[in-house]
Amino acid sequence: MLWQTSRFQIDLSRPRVMGIVNVTPDSFSDGGQHGSARAAIAHCERLVSEGADILDIGGESSRPGAISLSVEAEWARIAPVLVAATSFGLPVSVDTCKPAVMARALDAGADIINDIHALQTEGALQEIQAHPQAGVCLMHMRGNAATMSTLTSYADVVAEVSSFLAGRAEVVRSAGVAAERIVLDPGYGFAKTSAQNFTLLARQSDLLALGYPLLIGWSRKRAIGDVTGRPVDQRLAGSLAAALAAVAQGAAILRVHDVAATVDALKVWLAASGTMKNNSTTTTGGT
Repeated sequence: MLWQTSRFQIDLSRPRVMGIVNVTPDSFSDGGQHGSARAAIAHCERLVSEGADILDIGGESSRPGAISLSVEAEWARIAPVLVAATSFGLPVSVDTCKPAVMARALDAGADIINDIHALQTEGALQEIQAHPQAGVCLMHMRGNAATMSTLTSYADVVAEVSSFLAGRAEVVRSAGVAAERIVLDPGYGFAKTSAQNFTLLARQSDLLALGYPLLIGWSRKRAIGDVTGRPVDQRLAGSLAAALAAVAQGAAILRVHDVAATVDALKVWLAASGTMKNNSTTTTGGT
């Protein structure tokens, strides 16, 4: 299976590692660590050296209670980092839900838009239509950063997440976006309790019936802390366990903070399962 993006076709015959680059002062785990363009670019270089297959650059925190930025403020944070990252020879994703930021990012060379609101914001889908090779990730959540913690009532969290993602994928497909450009994210930690997150993880393979690759973000999440009792800076072991559990349940892309450790864990898991593949990341040249 291939994920079509602006410059690359990403081979998903083995799980891929997406390295998180938060150019923010307030992200839940690493806020402020890479807040300047220079620090964020250096972090990109470090993640590439550690084996990242994709870089995911974000300028606005989506943690519970985070305050939304203006377009100009968000773009000012990510623009220089994006320009540098596109020279590193691997796909670059921009984590944003603002159509104006999407447009600027894609015009500046971004390969993927990673949207926690699944292109529901007015104008977002049109920006993806305007860039006919760009990849997109559609994520499930309810509400926004300020309200999502109160929107966790589900009759069946797996069925409702699946129904939402199927509906969004259909809307995007109906707008002319090819299936091979789309991946789905069940949105662990977004409008879900810890128990719901683990229920979703246990039944994550049910989402494969939708026919799209799954991008998964468990890294350092609160649910891991709830199970282990560890603070956010001591959740590596739990994050690796969740990552491998997600791969066992069909995840194609792991969005993580700790790239080197995740790459090593995947190598061992793949060797043990007899599914080690070649390490080439992408096929260039588009469709």
